[in-house]
Amino acid sequence: MGRRKENITYPSTTFSTSVREGSIGSGLEFASSLSGQDGGSVGNNVVEHYRPRVAYYMREQAGNFHYGKQHPMKPHRLTLTNHLVLNYGLHKYMDVFEPRRATEEEIREFHAEDYIDFLKRVTPGNQDQMRACFSDFNIGDDCPIFDGIWDFCSIYSGASIEAARKLISGSADIAVNWMGGLHHAKKYEPSGFCYVNDIVLAILQLLRYYPRVLYVDIDIHHGDGVQEAFYTTDRVMTCSFHKYNGDFFPGTGAIDEMGSGLGKFFAVNVPLQDGIDDRSYTQLFKTVMTAVMETFKPGAIVLQCGADSLGLDRLGVFNLSIAAHGECVRFMRRFGVPMMVIGGGGYTIRNVARCWTYETGIVCGTELPSELPNTVYSEFFAPDYSLHPQLSGRVVNHNSRAYLNALTARILEQLRYLKGAPSVQMQEAPPDIQGFLEDQERHDKDVHSDRNKEEKDERASKREHISEFYESDRDQDQEDGDDIGI
Repeated sequence: MGRRKENITYPSTTFSTSVREGSIGSGLEFASSLSGQDGGSVGNNVVEHYRPRVAYYMREQAGNFHYGKQHPMKPHRLTLTNHLVLNYGLHKYMDVFEPRRATEEEIREFHAEDYIDFLKRVTPGNQDQMRACFSDFNIGDDCPIFDGIWDFCSIYSGASIEAARKLISGSADIAVNWMGGLHHAKKYEPSGFCYVNDIVLAILQLLRYYPRVLYVDIDIHHGDGVQEAFYTTDRVMTCSFHKYNGDFFPGTGAIDEMGSGLGKFFAVNVPLQDGIDDRSYTQLFKTVMTAVMETFKPGAIVLQCGADSLGLDRLGVFNLSIAAHGECVRFMRRFGVPMMVIGGGGYTIRNVARCWTYETGIVCGTELPSELPNTVYSEFFAPDYSLHPQLSGRVVNHNSRAYLNALTARILEQLRYLKGAPSVQMQEAPPDIQGFLEDQERHDKDVHSDRNKEEKDERASKREHISEFYESDRDQDQEDGDDIGI
C-alpha cells in the first residue's frame, strides 16, 4: 500500500510564532461566520467531534516536473502545499505516506494500450520523430511533451490508486492526494493538461468493494473525462459544479447531460455563470449535495477540489474565497462516508497551496491560524502572508437568484426520477474487476501460507510426551489405564 513516509524533516513548532503585517481579507471573515454555525467547536483548534483517520499521500518528486515556461499548469504548487501542510504541523493529525508509482497494467485498466505506449516512449528528445502521432493523441499547447511525462503520470495515478485501496482496507476514513484530480483525460488521449485520468482509476478500485461511488467536482471546469467514463452506469454518480456557456473549456456540462442507458439521470451537472460568490455557491452546493446523498446513498465519495474556482485564478472567473471552497469539503466530511479528497485545476499557485492546506486542516478536524508558518517558500505569499487573502470582487456576479433557484429546482427534479438508490448485487468477497490481485495481497498470502506450513510441520515433528493430556479420541490417560490394568 506504499511505504510510510519516514524521511520528512518536520518543523520544531506546530505553528509560526513570527508576526507579519497584512490584510486578512473577506475570506477570513467568511470563515469566521461559518465557524459560528458549526455548533461543535471545542477548544482552540478542534472544530468537530468526528475524528476520522486521515491518510495523506505526498511524493516530493511530483513538484519538480515542468510543463513549460509559459504553460499555466505548475506542479510546483504541490511543493508549496506540502511545505505549508508540514509546517502547520498537520502531520500530527494524519498518517503521511509516500505512494508507489502506478504500473502500466493498472493504468491500462482505463486507458488504451497504444496511448500508454506513446506516453512511455515520447520525450522532448524524440518528439520530432514521433510528431506524426501528435494529432492522434491530441498533443499540442494544452498537452505538451515535457521531460518525465510518464513518470509524472505514474506518480500521481499511483497515489490515487493507493488512496482508494486505503479506504477499501478500512485503515483510513479519508485519503488525501493533492497530486491527483486530473479529470479531463480520456481513454485514448490527454485533454486540458491531464494525461492519465487517476480519478477513473481510483473509482474502478472503489467499485471492487463499494456498490455505489459518488464523484463530486468543484473545479471551475466540467469533469468531462470522469463523466464520460461512467456515463452509462448507475453505480457511479458524477456531480460537477462548473462554469458553462458552451464555449468555456471543455464545452460540456450542460444541465441536460444526465447519462444514458443504466446511467440515465446519474450524471448531475450544475452549470454556473461568471462571478458566483461565496454565499450563493455554498448554499447551492449544500442544497444539491444533501439531495444527492439522500437519493444515491453512496458507499464512498471522491471529492475533486480544483482550486481554479477561487477568485483571482489565472484561468478562473469565479469569486470564491478559500473559506467558501473549504466549506464544501467540510460539508462533505460531515456525512461520515469514506472519502477521497484530490486536487485538480488551480493556476495561481500561491492560492492553490493556501487552499489545499486549509482543506487538509478541515479533513483533519483542526482550525488553522490565518498567519502562515515560515517556510523556504514564504515569499510566494507576500505581501499578506495570510491563509485567507482577499480573492473576491474581480468579476461581476452574473448568477441571479432567479437563475440559481431555477437551476436548483431542475436538479432536484432530476434526482426524483431516480426513486431512491439503485440496488447492486454484490458477493461477500467482491470480484477483482481488474483481473489481478495486488502484489502486496499476493505477498501477504504467500507469507501467511508459508508460515502456516512451517507451523504444521513443526507440530507434526514434535514428539508428544507420554503424560500429554487430550480431551479427545487421543486421550492418552485411557491408553495408560489399559496398560496398568485399571
